[in-house]
Parts: sequence; C-alpha cells; structure tokens
Amino acid sequence: MLSRTVLVALLVFSAGAMAGSVASPPPIEHPVLHSISHEVSASRLQTTLQRLVDFGTRQTMSDTQSKHRGIGAARRWIKAQFEGISKACGNCLKIATPSKIITGEWIPKPTQVMDIVAILRGRSDPQRVIVMTAHLDSRVSNVMNATANAPGADDDGSGISALITVARILSHYHFAATLVYSADSGEEQGLYGGRIIADYARAHHWNVEVDINNDMIGNTHGSDGVVDNTTGRLFSEGVRQGLTAQQLRTLRYVGGFVDSPSRNVARYIVRLTNRYIPNLHLMLMYRQDRVHRGGDQMAFNKDGFPAVRMNEAHENWHHQHQDVRVENGIQYGDLLKFVDFPYLAKMTAANAVAIASLAWAPAPPEQVRIASDLSPDTTVSWRAPVASHVAGYRVYWRRTDAPMWQQSIYVGKVSRYILKDRVIDNYFFGVASVSKAGFESPVVFPGPGGAFRLLEPLPRRKRN
Repeated sequence: MLSRTVLVALLVFSAGAMAGSVASPPPIEHPVLHSISHEVSASRLQTTLQRLVDFGTRQTMSDTQSKHRGIGAARRWIKAQFEGISKACGNCLKIATPSKIITGEWIPKPTQVMDIVAILRGRSDPQRVIVMTAHLDSRVSNVMNATANAPGADDDGSGISALITVARILSHYHFAATLVYSADSGEEQGLYGGRIIADYARAHHWNVEVDINNDMIGNTHGSDGVVDNTTGRLFSEGVRQGLTAQQLRTLRYVGGFVDSPSRNVARYIVRLTNRYIPNLHLMLMYRQDRVHRGGDQMAFNKDGFPAVRMNEAHENWHHQHQDVRVENGIQYGDLLKFVDFPYLAKMTAANAVAIASLAWAPAPPEQVRIASDLSPDTTVSWRAPVASHVAGYRVYWRRTDAPMWQQSIYVGKVSRYILKDRVIDNYFFGVASVSKAGFESPVVFPGPGGAFRLLEPLPRRKRN
C-alpha cells in the first residue's frame, strides 16, 4: 500500500505532466495541399464557364427539352461532366439527381427543381460528409423571365465551374470522409435547390461537417470602384440554429456568440488559405450572408448543420440580376468578359485545399468542456469522436476580443489538459482532433453552441 506522502507526490507529478509536458506534434505543413492548389487551371475554368454561358439561359423555368438551350440542357451537361470524372477514376463517384416539384411565389406553375449531385464515398468514416454547393440557375432583371438570355457567368457559373473543377481534382485522392458536390437549381426562385440537398442529407443520415457554398466567386471590379483580385469573403453564422432556450441563456452568460461550428470552419478555411493560396486573403464575415440576401448554405444552417458562403469581396450590381443591354454607355448583364479567371482559380483552389484537409482530418472532438475552480489554470476536457482516426488533439485559446485563434499546443492522445496560468475568464478555448499525418479538424468551442454534432443537452454534473 502506498504511503500518503508517495501518493501525493505521484498526484503532483501526474498533474504537472498533464499541464506542462508537450507531446511530439505531427507535421503542420502538407506538401500535398500545395500540389492540389497548383492543379487548378484558370484556362480550364474559363472553358467550363464558357460552356455554361453557351446554354443562353439557365433560368429555373426555362426549356428542359432542348439539347442546346435552357436549364434542362445545362443539367444534363453537368451530369455528363460528373460521369466523365467518375469514369476517369474507376467509377469512384455516385451520381444522384434529387428533385422536387415546386410551386411558389416565383414559380407560378408546378416545376421540377433538380440538383445534380456527385458523391465520393469516404474510406473509413463515410457518414461524415463535406459538402460543396453552387447553383446552376441564372436570371435577368425580371426573375420570372424564362426566355431572355441570362448568361449567369459570375452568378453562379463561377461557382459551378469551381464545383466541377474541385470534383475532378479530388477524385484522384482517397479520403476518410465522404465528399459531396451539389449543383443546385432554383436558387434565384427561393433557395429551393439548397433545401433539396439539405433534405437529401437528412434523409440519408449524413453527419454534415460543413457545406461550403460558392456563389459569385469570379468578379474583381466592384460597384464600389474597387478593383481587388487578392481578397474574398467568407460568410458564417455566429450562433448555430437548433439550440434550446437554456443553451442560449448559457451562451449569453459565458460567451460563444462568435463560435458556432460554422464560424470555426470559416476560421479554418481562412487559415488554410493564408498558408496555401498565394495572394489571396479571405475576410472573415460575421454574418450568415449579405444583408437582406441569401444563399443555399442557409438551408443547411436551418437544419443545424455547419455551413459557410464563399463570395467575391466586391460585387458589381451592373453585372448581376440584369438584362443584357447597353444603357447610357454602361454594359449591363452577367457576361463572361467580366469574370477574372486567375482570381476564380485562387478561390477554387481555396475550396479544394479546405475540402481535402477537412476530409483527411479526423472528426472534431465531442463534448468539449472547460473548468477552473477559482484557479489561474483552466482545464479543457473532451471526448473522442466516434469512428475516427485520431492520433492526438490540439488545444487552442485566444483573447475574448480576438477574431482568430491565437495560440495552441499539441497535447497528444489524451482527453483532458490543464493550461497553466490561463485564466478561464480572459480567454476563449477550443480543441481540434489531429490525424497521424497532421491534418486537423476545425476547432470545437465548448458546449452545445460550438458542437459539430448537435446532441441532447448533457446532464448536469453533481458538485463534490
């Protein structure tokens, strides 16, 4: 039997080791992500986008029978692109066409709204899903006009071109998680395509880690007079939907209004973009979308899934939702010539790198908690994610007024860590899972507001 003195000494040593020792961290630099970013070709994006513009219009209610014009021809062409990618990778993609007959304010007669979806199944954690979306439909000034030319080059041919490009590049790699590429319809008529793919995700019990929606990512000449080919915007909600009243009260008390899983995915993408995409910075936008506007990521948010929107930094309203015309010497319309293809290539590469990194990383940790007990030290604890290849964890912290995570430490494969002299009141904390190769999950903020899987509220622990 151990003496009290020896037992106390062992406890002190054990606590000190947990707080002070640093496990040997895996690499943080990944040459394969540089390789993936370099595979994106501006000229090939231009060829893809030219083909989309050549359909004349892709308005949701436009012709579905013509082989050359209208949304039907565009859908069949996108499906053929996915099929060609799949054939080149040994039939690695499953192609699906979820649809719904819609009648609504801007769809006055019953219309089939169809998404074209390609699925690359994950090898070891297939129910964990990374989604990339863009909308294939286009419009002119009158959203009901289904016959006028609506080239939709930037809105959102740029996003569809990126979608097809990322699907092609990443089809040559194997991932732990499943990748889904969804070309949505009906966005301009009321965000219907986003709802269709979100419903499909729920029906198939996908654990959606994030939807990255790309909508207008190719323009660099803004209506504000700014010409900028080095900046993009990344929109994300601050508070996740689906929280209970009690959980919201807790958020108001302890903080966390800027740490939803969507926001921490956005931070993740910004950090990777800064590291792997030269001359591109994504602004972290503290909004779900632009003011009084929306995108297909919002359907995922509504269902409690993390989702973000990738967007050019400076929109030009002469070139979106406009009839093609010249008026007072000004060219209106969403034309191909207004797309900056080297810029579109950088935005596309940012998607490819983020999606690959997320899919190679383990699932985020679960049930992250913090505690202090009137001490200058903060204890962070968590549980391992289900069915994931975790080699260890990295604990993050930042000042409460800092937009990005500032400091971190790799702590190895443990479930609890004591941060010495980090007063719980002065910092926000989080934890990321890390693979053996060093790929990290997004950071998880403590509590249900930061959780990637929205579980039932945990029972309160009894005080000792």
